[in-house]
Amino acid sequence: MDVALVTGAGRGMGLACARRMVARCLVVVADIDGEAAARAAQDLERMGGRALAVRGDVTSPDDVRRMVATAAQEGRLVAVAHAAGVSPTMADWRRVIEVDLCGSARLAAAVEPAIAEGGAMVCFASIAGHLLVPPAEAFALLDAPLDPHFLTKLELFMDGAGAPVEGQAYGWAKRGVMRLCERLAAGFGARGARIVSLSPGLILDTPQGRQELEHQPAMRAMLELTPLGRGGRAEDIAAVVETKVVEGAELVALRETIRREVTRRTGSALRYTILVAPGGIEKTSSGKLARRATQRRYAELLAWQAGLG
Repeated sequence: MDVALVTGAGRGMGLACARRMVARCLVVVADIDGEAAARAAQDLERMGGRALAVRGDVTSPDDVRRMVATAAQEGRLVAVAHAAGVSPTMADWRRVIEVDLCGSARLAAAVEPAIAEGGAMVCFASIAGHLLVPPAEAFALLDAPLDPHFLTKLELFMDGAGAPVEGQAYGWAKRGVMRLCERLAAGFGARGARIVSLSPGLILDTPQGRQELEHQPAMRAMLELTPLGRGGRAEDIAAVVETKVVEGAELVALRETIRREVTRRTGSALRYTILVAPGGIEKTSSGKLARRATQRRYAELLAWQAGLG
């Protein structure tokens, strides 16, 4: 049986993802609020699917191991949607970093050896991670979120830059999630699986989104600049997550062929993992192929892939 693990699934975007996946998988509904997880699991079963509720805090190594083990023992772990997180108005800066970045790293480390071939893990980042870019000297720290002294070292850089420090922490944490997925792409790829980050924008139909809109003036300013004149919906994001998970299965058959071809064209077998979806080259391990290959070679790869069909 195919199994999906969804964190933060008691409400909001996590619950929307779980509802999308339950038609094709048994869904393990994980949330720090055990009662919310149980209600969500019941909701999924009323939809005709199968679901299990697990209380879990991604900042707890024991909880993370239990969540992943529960999913793996039920069947093939083919999908992980990691939506658990806190926003700037929900906690102090340390908790924001601990949950959003350290928790993501801890969960990804547990998922990697357990995920099935063809599986995919989607980690929720944010547009804030694109807008709030840390200084170069902070990047090395963000790339080691499981270092026992991580928060102490990072505190030296947390000045808020003229704004609440929690907002800075949130943006940096989400930037760290993007970099985490890039670093782990090769390891997941070796298992025939994928890990990607997803950066939602203004999602305003969730409890978390409504809270941020109420307390963050910048959110209203961003909303006014949005061409559609409205915020996004949790269902919009869940649809994208579902697409990423489904594409994972379609990539498996091509993976080894692509690896050999990339080796021939770039001269490196170990540093590059290229993943091909029906519409084109979708992701490279750590983005290195796009940066290091010449435009000519990249164009050749695209043309070669087009010829596969």
